[in-house]
Amino acid sequence: MDIARTPSTPDGNPEMADAAPGPLDRPSEPPLIRREDYRPFDWLVPEIRLDFTLGLERTLVVATLKVERNPNGEPASEIRLNGDGLTPLDVTVDGHASNSWRMEGSDLLVDLPGDAHEIRFATEIAPVANSQLMGLYASNGMLCTQCEAEGFRRITFFPDRPDVLSTYTVRMEGPKDAFPVLLSNGNRIAAGGGEDGTHWAEWHDPWPKPSYLFALVAGDLVARKDRFTTMSGREVDLAIWVRAEDLDRTGHAMESLIKSMKWDEQVFGREYDLDQFNIVAVGDFNMGAMENKGLNVFNTKYVLADPETATDGDYDGIEGVIAHEYFHNWSGNRVTCRDWFQLSLKEGFTVLRDQLFSQDMQGEAVKRIEDVRLLRSVQFPEDSGPLAHPIRPDSFREIGNFYTSTVYNKGAEVIRMMRTMAGPERFREGTDLYFGRHDGEAATCEDFIRAMEDGAGLDLAQFRLWYSQAGTPKVEVSLAHEGEAATLTLRQTVPVTPGQPDKQPMPIPLRLALLDRETGRHNGEQLIVLDKPEQVHRFEGFAAKPVLSVNRGFSAPVAIERVIDSDDLVFLAKNDDDAFARYEAMQELIVGHLVAVVEGGLDERVQDAARSSIAEVMRVIVTDAALDDSMRGELMMLPGQTYIAEQLTVADPGAIHAAREALKGWLAKSLEMELVALHERASGISSGMDRAARGARKVKTQALVFLAAGNPELAERMAAAQYDAADTMTDRQGALMVLAGLAGPQRTHKLIDFYNRFQGDALVIDKWFSLQAGSLHPHVIEHVHALAQHPDFNIKNPNRVRSLYMAFTGTPLGFHAADGEGYRMIADLILALDPINASTAARFVPPLGRWRRIEPGRAALMRGELERIAAHADLSRDTFEQVTRSLG
Repeated sequence: MDIARTPSTPDGNPEMADAAPGPLDRPSEPPLIRREDYRPFDWLVPEIRLDFTLGLERTLVVATLKVERNPNGEPASEIRLNGDGLTPLDVTVDGHASNSWRMEGSDLLVDLPGDAHEIRFATEIAPVANSQLMGLYASNGMLCTQCEAEGFRRITFFPDRPDVLSTYTVRMEGPKDAFPVLLSNGNRIAAGGGEDGTHWAEWHDPWPKPSYLFALVAGDLVARKDRFTTMSGREVDLAIWVRAEDLDRTGHAMESLIKSMKWDEQVFGREYDLDQFNIVAVGDFNMGAMENKGLNVFNTKYVLADPETATDGDYDGIEGVIAHEYFHNWSGNRVTCRDWFQLSLKEGFTVLRDQLFSQDMQGEAVKRIEDVRLLRSVQFPEDSGPLAHPIRPDSFREIGNFYTSTVYNKGAEVIRMMRTMAGPERFREGTDLYFGRHDGEAATCEDFIRAMEDGAGLDLAQFRLWYSQAGTPKVEVSLAHEGEAATLTLRQTVPVTPGQPDKQPMPIPLRLALLDRETGRHNGEQLIVLDKPEQVHRFEGFAAKPVLSVNRGFSAPVAIERVIDSDDLVFLAKNDDDAFARYEAMQELIVGHLVAVVEGGLDERVQDAARSSIAEVMRVIVTDAALDDSMRGELMMLPGQTYIAEQLTVADPGAIHAAREALKGWLAKSLEMELVALHERASGISSGMDRAARGARKVKTQALVFLAAGNPELAERMAAAQYDAADTMTDRQGALMVLAGLAGPQRTHKLIDFYNRFQGDALVIDKWFSLQAGSLHPHVIEHVHALAQHPDFNIKNPNRVRSLYMAFTGTPLGFHAADGEGYRMIADLILALDPINASTAARFVPPLGRWRRIEPGRAALMRGELERIAAHADLSRDTFEQVTRSLG
């Protein structure tokens, strides 16, 4: 399941837009579930049959379960079947009506005296009334399911846990005019017509799976179809199902699917295992996408694209999410997780797999920078706040709250470190062993680590701490030089996090190189594993002190702390042959200056010198003809507001914003001619999807971003001209993003034109909401209030809610308004949204939960809003846990 791929706010900070599900109706004190309390379920359920009589208002579900005693479980005279809001219409055991059952809370308990039984029961549900979008629900006349993590229990009674694996046979029947397409997991084995305009289809999935991977879709859909021949010769029918008006926008998604299938065979040796693979695009969806076996269900945002309506970032997002969900067929489906504490087993590993795929498709350097930017803007703040947790948590009250950037993105970085230490070939041997050992099983993170030890030849005894310790490690780096030797000293600390006051040192693989000051070259990269509190390394053969390039390629998810001259950072930003290290030097140069400005530690002379150093490097970046435009665009981006705040013990969002905008404006004035020339040169590159055209579009908008801070009148004219000339959404959206933050007349003109041009296209109108809500305009709060009353705003649609309010949480002048109005707005949203869609509501708590890192005035206002939410009597378990942990 994908939750982390989201558009960026205007200053480049990715948003955590997608959510994960959770049950409703929390008790007054939700129970604490501990990893150490895991016990195998007492019964096996090798087979389940589901018969659906479909309707939007009323759907009847008849479930038939074959159950056997689990030899690894405890002796039990009854079976507990989880439910949520269900009432059994009848219960039979071994073909006979049973009175030996009872309800305990939401669960159905059935007495079972023997070793094997067949249980049958019926439930009735109302999909159209399901605003939580969990279980079986209606979306614009279509029926759809979402069962991860615990949504299957809203469809029928079942041991709704990931370690109960069953083969599923599903029969659906309903009116053909309302539901002409009937889809489920696996392969379709039969279909036919019924009486009175009904029809039916039967599907069978031969691969045992947990209930969270069950899927059903019924609706009026059309498909883009293709075929794929696997490496063993299996012919697979591919289909992407959408509404008829969206069919023309599915070509890129199909191309991405085929690329993913080929890549997974070539790089990981994984072959698809069914005769059919279906994807369905749904407009009402809590997440990005879901990997249900053979029937992936996607948010329309990650399927539909054409140059007129989708940006280059949208194209990349679709390619990556299609790959992510397809890769889950092995890393998540064929090998699933034993319990929800092992979530990173499937998600962290699959995020790494989709990152490696995207690197091969788009280019390694730029993709790596994008992934690290996301990690730093979302996961690093998570690691330093009240919601910090390890990638394998020890306890939770609501599993939906652990679908986090830590589990996904940091989890990927942890597995990437194993790959770095082993090398690609030995890492592949480890993954082959993992898949071979655990195919068809519900595995654990420990199983993966053992496979890496045995297959890749790694000693990971100490490395296991990455799975159990929260917090972003800090590595202090110093380099001394004497005679012919350079001495590198490394020190690590793992910060205190909630519930973990004492931390042990962890193995930290650091790729590094020592560059000659005269030539800019080095004698080869080295990998050093820092596994002690302090280590010293000596390097011979340096007559002059070299320049250290460290954590190249971001080989470890740590914060590097070092005292380094700005001249050395300038040198690295100009000369480092590692693209990420070059980017990092530029970021470090800028962050160091901005932190000093915010803390008041620079006089005017020192400040001018620092700005001049930054401008010197920026001029090289903007004008270097040999530099690829895609990389140039990354190097031009200033560090985001959130990342800068992470460098401060206590952050003042207003002061950070003022310092950042002042630097941006100063650079714009210093480099105005170069920025205008860059924009003109890039505007002359023909449109298309090749690397040169995509890079040109990136730098055009980056040039406008700078000019808007230094010469807003010029930027307004140039942005309006770019908007008018645009033949791609990338150029049009980039221009409108800049205009949305300005006060000139073109802002209103182009926003009206954009709306009128794309009215009726939900995904593009989501962009229209986000561009205004996430802008740097001084009246952004008033704009968001007005947009919430717009006829196209719908609080029941997660995409629309996120497009407006999640974009707003990234605004320094809006969300962090000094009077607290932005905080009140988000708190009001949470309270209004929680009874409608709890999982989406809970995703808005973390921005308020960062109050401990904010200056006292705003911190008190943020905490006050959390307390107001906590005082509400009927909070969902999702929101309750997030709020109480944030208040801590």
